[in-house]
Amino acid sequence: MSTNRLDKIPVLVICGPTGSGKSAMALELAQHVPLEIVSADSRQVYRMMDIGTAKASKAEQEQVPHHMIDLIDPDQEFSVAAYVDLARPLIEQIHQRGHLPCVVGGTGLYIKALLGGLAQLPSGDPQLRQRLHRREKEQGSGTLHRELEQLDPESAAVIHPNNLIRTVRALEVCLLSGQKFSTIKADHNFVEKAYQVVTLAPDYPRQRLYQRIDNRTRQMLEAGLVDEVKMLFERYGRDLKALQTLGYREVLHFLSSHCHAVQLCAEIQLRTRQYAKKQLTWFRKEPDIFWVDSTNRSDRVRKYIDHLICH
Repeated sequence: MSTNRLDKIPVLVICGPTGSGKSAMALELAQHVPLEIVSADSRQVYRMMDIGTAKASKAEQEQVPHHMIDLIDPDQEFSVAAYVDLARPLIEQIHQRGHLPCVVGGTGLYIKALLGGLAQLPSGDPQLRQRLHRREKEQGSGTLHRELEQLDPESAAVIHPNNLIRTVRALEVCLLSGQKFSTIKADHNFVEKAYQVVTLAPDYPRQRLYQRIDNRTRQMLEAGLVDEVKMLFERYGRDLKALQTLGYREVLHFLSSHCHAVQLCAEIQLRTRQYAKKQLTWFRKEPDIFWVDSTNRSDRVRKYIDHLICH
């Protein structure tokens, strides 16, 4: 059955390359529109990775509710599927509170998967989720995954036993709906887009974007990025996947070499500019993005938001 456009949940997306001011745009809009931010960043889901991922500060999180950050420890598994399974019920809950869900981030794959056809999954139940987490803690690691194997072996087969986040979500769906999580997704996923979406991206001239990236790299290093990497290395070891990502891997190499701090800064700046170029290529291919002049954006942005909310 087709969903009337007016019945679809309105969702604002702010995407674009790293360093382009996506979070700042969202925080600015939050002064005029009651919104909640849903991060679409593949590394901000990890606890203890704050500086290198440009995670919102505590003050910013107090100013505007932020979701999909600090979900798991850096040595735990996470995936696009896990992101979608958790973010979709959040969007519904934000909408039910009368707020605008605002998806903010540069992980294009997360955004693309999230905005695809919406599987008809039940909303999250925080109390049930807490009880499940408590059971896992009290009865031992793997308890919930073994239960999932009994209720929904198809889902259990594709969810790693150590991935507690996805295991809990799959069990939650089974218990709330009385159906297998895998069956519901197979029957309904990607049938029809269920969101009414406006997608914005800050638009800087390439050289100005690169200047912003260079400045932010210096700020991250001044804020203690090297110490953050040392802490992760000492706790989890060199082979931690999260330490092989942008910014972290360069600092890790710096710690084991004799290069100068100036060289470290220049290397991170170079790699980040290269990554931003790839992100721009990804997002420029998307036809429905409104690229907003970052030097004169307020009126245009609010026009798009008003259209989204009122229509």
